[in-house]
Amino acid sequence: MNINHIAMYVNDLEAARDFFVTYFGGKANELYHNKRTGFRSYFISFDDGARLEIMNKPALSDPTKDIDRTGFVHAAFSVGSAEKVDELTALLKYDGYEVLSGPRTTGDGYYESCIVAFEGNQIEITV
Repeated sequence: MNINHIAMYVNDLEAARDFFVTYFGGKANELYHNKRTGFRSYFISFDDGARLEIMNKPALSDPTKDIDRTGFVHAAFSVGSAEKVDELTALLKYDGYEVLSGPRTTGDGYYESCIVAFEGNQIEITV
């Protein structure tokens, strides 16, 4: 068994799409738009077969996203090497994203960094 995809609602669908395409090499399908309900979505596909569905619809609730909370906390992306973790973290910081931690080797041996991406969502970058 495997996870088919993960989905997330966002306020700015195109900005979210561009984030995953620009920084993580995702490939977006054509926009799906249900004109009756106002629902819109993209599937972002990654080289290893993983997929992320980003979605938007009218009148979404958008409470504050505290870093320390229950539920889904972050999405982790493997970029292949410690050097690529360093490079992507530096680029994201340069582009104005907040770096929460790292790059560093964690106590359980992972090399990673964590950033706050668009709309307060946390992204982990790992080897």
